[in-house]
Amino acid sequence: MRKQAAKKLPLAPDPRFNDKLVTRFVNNVMEQGKKSIAYKIFYDAVDKVSQMTGENGYEIWRKALTNVTPAVEVRSRRIGGATFQIPAEVRPDRKVSLSIKWLVRYAGERNGKSMADKLANEIVAASKGEGAAFKKKEDTHRMAEANKAFSHFRV
Repeated sequence: MRKQAAKKLPLAPDPRFNDKLVTRFVNNVMEQGKKSIAYKIFYDAVDKVSQMTGENGYEIWRKALTNVTPAVEVRSRRIGGATFQIPAEVRPDRKVSLSIKWLVRYAGERNGKSMADKLANEIVAASKGEGAAFKKKEDTHRMAEANKAFSHFRV
């Protein structure tokens, strides 16, 4: 058995915005360890966002992330032979992780030529409170609200 939790390795801030959150996002965009390509995709997407909106692309991306960040989620718990969906608050670290994963995942599922285009479109949609990633957050909140009756089973 593990005596203590694994230590988290510190992230290096990205070169352009000097932000660790950008590095975390790029790590989720990255496939097969190709980090420089992931950075290029992200920076191209941010540039496209600023062209599309006429505002700072980095700020729009931050806004999109906060719009997609969930406050509650449902967790399955088996009680007396039945499985219940129990609403629970999301840890701060997990909130960020979920929002990043949802943005990248639903950007990949969009129609478009390049991943940078898809990501840019998803970021703009999420910043306006639209798009699949934002819908996922809304669905998660709705599920938690619907199962509020089981919240007394919370651990």
